[in-house]
Amino acid sequence: MAFSEFEQRRIAKIVGGYVDSRRPPPQIRNELDLAFLIDKQSVILYEIRQIMGGSHIERPFAKATWVKTQQHWRIFWQRANLKWHSYEPLPEVGRLEDFVKEVERDPYCCFYG
Repeated sequence: MAFSEFEQRRIAKIVGGYVDSRRPPPQIRNELDLAFLIDKQSVILYEIRQIMGGSHIERPFAKATWVKTQQHWRIFWQRANLKWHSYEPLPEVGRLEDFVKEVERDPYCCFYG
């Protein structure tokens, strides 16, 4: 089940605010940028990079999935094999704000390398 409009606006405010604070300077955003998307019960953070020929590639690096029955967000990171893995230092949080804080903190360099 997808998020309601109210929940989507709340997610956009929290995660969008974080992404805006981390975006590179405007003059290089066509070469490297950050964004997020809401996909069903998940929020995915990804980077956009320009590759040869002027096209762009999107690389997801962090995901939070809402588990409604347990009322928490599960945190995942994408490894080099392009599969999502549970973020073992902090596999779940109660609030989306805590997910954003952990991605920013990134003590094990899983999200930003």
